[in-house]
Order: sequence, then C-alpha cells, then structure tokens
Amino acid sequence: MEEKTYVDDIDRSLYDFRNEDKDAYRIQEGLTREIVEKISREKHDPEWMLEFRLKSLDIYNKLQVPNWGPSIDGLNMDNIVTYVRPNTNMQGKWEDVPEDIKDTFDRLGIPQAEQSSLAGVGAQYDSEVVYHNVRKEVEEQGVIYTDMESALNGPYAEMVHEHFMKLVPPTDHKFAALHGAVWSGGSFVYVPKGVSVAIPLQSYFRLNAKGAGQFEHTLIIVDEDADLHFIEGCSAPKYNVANLHAGCVELFVGKNARLRYSTIENWSKNMYNLNTKRAQVEEGGKIEWVSGSFGSHVSYLYPMSVLKGRGAKMEFTGITFAGKGQNLDTGAKVVHSAPDTSSYINTKSISKDGGISTFRSSVSVTKAAKNTKSAVSCQSLMLDDISRSDTIPAMDIRTKDANIGHEAQIGSISDEAVFYLMSRGMTEEDARACIVSGFADDVSKELPLEYAVEMNNLIRLEMKGSIG
Repeated sequence: MEEKTYVDDIDRSLYDFRNEDKDAYRIQEGLTREIVEKISREKHDPEWMLEFRLKSLDIYNKLQVPNWGPSIDGLNMDNIVTYVRPNTNMQGKWEDVPEDIKDTFDRLGIPQAEQSSLAGVGAQYDSEVVYHNVRKEVEEQGVIYTDMESALNGPYAEMVHEHFMKLVPPTDHKFAALHGAVWSGGSFVYVPKGVSVAIPLQSYFRLNAKGAGQFEHTLIIVDEDADLHFIEGCSAPKYNVANLHAGCVELFVGKNARLRYSTIENWSKNMYNLNTKRAQVEEGGKIEWVSGSFGSHVSYLYPMSVLKGRGAKMEFTGITFAGKGQNLDTGAKVVHSAPDTSSYINTKSISKDGGISTFRSSVSVTKAAKNTKSAVSCQSLMLDDISRSDTIPAMDIRTKDANIGHEAQIGSISDEAVFYLMSRGMTEEDARACIVSGFADDVSKELPLEYAVEMNNLIRLEMKGSIG
C-alpha cells in the first residue's frame, strides 16, 4: 500500500463531504425579534417558550462579547442563518430517512454503531432531528430518550419546563442568551430511579448548511441510584464562510446516581464553537466527563460541574488537538458546595503548525465544602516552534479543610526520543506519531472505542506531511 504523505490524500474526507442544499425551510440571515418569533412558530412552541426566547434575545442584545478568550471578530451574526429545516420529518426507521441525509450518516458510521453497540440513537441534520430510535428493552426499563421538541410538546412537557436552562440561564453569557433565543433540536433523556442502562445512548449532530448555526439543546436527568453513559458526536464540512455552534448541555445527576458524558467535537476549521455544558450532582452522585476537541477555528469550551450534595464526585478527562489556523480555548470548571466532595481534572493538549491551545481550569470551594479533595493535572505538547500552549488555572478556596492540588507540564517532543525510535527502524514521522499517541494514551483509553481509534488515526495522519 502506498504511504499517504500529502494533504490531498487525507484531508478530512470523512467529514468534509457536503450535500446539495434541499432545505424545506431556511430562515433569513441575522438575529431580530421577527426571526425569533418565526422560529418559535416553526417549532410550534408553547407560549412560555416563546416568552423565554424573546427574553433571551433581550438579554443577548444587552450583553457584551467575552473579551478574555480568543478573538471571534470573524463571526458576524448578521450573516448567520439560525434555523434550517431539512426536507424531512423525524423518522423512526432508517430506511425512511431521505437518501442524501441517510448517506451522510452512513458515511459517518452511525447506523453501524447503532446496530453493534448502542441502546438508542438520535441523528440531527442542521436544525432538526431527522432520525430517532431506542431499543425496546431500554424503553421497557422506563427510560425516556427522545428529541427535545417531542419532549417539549409531549407528556414530559412539565419536566422540560422545570429544568430547561435552569443550570445554564441566559444571563450566564452572551452565547447562552443566543442559545435561549434560537435553540432547535437536541436530546431529552430521563433515566428512572434505580435503572442502569447497560449500553450507551448516542446523539450525532451534523451541520451541512453553509453560513448557518447549530443550537441543539441536550437535557439529561439521571434519577436516584440510576446509571447512564451518553455519547455525543458532531461534525461539519468546511466552507469559506463562518459557521457557528452554540449548543447547550444540562445534566442533572441524582442522589447516588452516575452519568458518564462522552463527547467528540470534530467540527471543520471554519467553525466558531461556543458551546456551554453544565452538570449538577446530588449527594453521593458522580459525573464523568470525557471530552475530545479536534476541530473548529475557534473554541470556547469549559464543561462545569456543581457538586451540590455531600460526597458528590466529578472526573473530567479531556484532549485537545490544535492544528494550523486553530485557536482552541478549552478546560473545565468545578464548584464544590457540599462536604466530602471530590474532583479530578486530567487534560492533554497537542498543538502543531502554529495552532494555539489554551487550557483554563476553575476550582471553587465554598465554606460549606469541608473535607473537599480536588486535583488538576494538565499536560501540553507542542510539536514545533511556531505553535503555542498556555495554562491558566484559577482556584477560589473558602475553607481551610480542603486538599487541593494543581500540576501543569508544557513541553516538546524530545529529539533524543525520536532518534532512539528511528534507530529501532521507525521513520521520523512514525516515531513522532508514536510519541504523541503515547502522550495521549491515558485519555484515549477513556473514549468510546470508535472515537479512540479515530483520535489515534487523526494523530498519525497529522504527523504525515503538512496537514492544514
């Protein structure tokens, strides 16, 4: 087999294919009251949701763009389409999905994953969920897994009303307010008390429309003594104009419950990824975050955990890969607000070809959170002398009865290590790829299998030639 060494051979072909626009409805560009009202009508919102959207729009117009992260000057909301409805309704059978959309998800491997290793799948295309299915045995456990619109207008409407944007209020920041105004699609999950879902659920989000935004909302409620693993993946083809992702994830973890939330964000390099994720954990509960950020032009992504109940736990495992033209500002936040809580943040970042990777962590411990334990470990690897990596930790500790630690390491690939591997018969590219894979190993082993393979393939391909 011929060795692939050129960008033309390997340039994101899995993700950069695109379909001809066959939208059923595409709203005009920009963000006005009239546009928000149109979206609400298209979505058949209840009255309270229309009021919520308009209030969020007012908040958006009053808030300033964050001034502490990477520049997002290239993003102009006047040029962004906030709602694109594909030419299909949501289907419960894969064969009923239109051929062009079905082909998209076929090429991304979603049907195969559903058949082999998933208990349920939701697939969103542009602004709407186009396919949703859950295994009968999971439904028989009382697990609810559906799209947000069905939950909002169906028998779980009151549960949605009670929880929607309570963890991430529109006042949180400008792009949370934007989400509140124009959100569309996403997933709703409820796991009843004592139920353990043995096989993961997964949602996949695909943005095909040029110059559009995707604003899905994920709301997961894991009740007392329940257990769930939820996986999200996302991608988009590359265009020569800006696209925007401003989704929102809210996770409620009940007493002695456990939720593992795995997400792989592999957006194209014209994407502004301004996503907000937050979890609230009750007494004895545990949230596990597994996060991979491999795409987008600019990212602001800092999943946050509020450890509300005694003995609540959080673990965050993340990896970021910033290549040419990418400025990825990522990290994690945790608030300890109860005694005997614990958190562990472990991140790896890799930057090359002038890519910029910034890690931010925030650990807050209130006076009530006695006997708290928290450890933060971040390691950064720069593959050349034109890339950049920064670590910006913040800690606010309000009790003396706490054990808090932070460790940061920033370095480059050792020439001696490369020489040693080359002396054992490896090419220089393979040697460097091997070192990078080893660096990321303790993170990749936490990823769902298909994503771990994907990540390792990405690392190896990025080592071959000059990948932009």
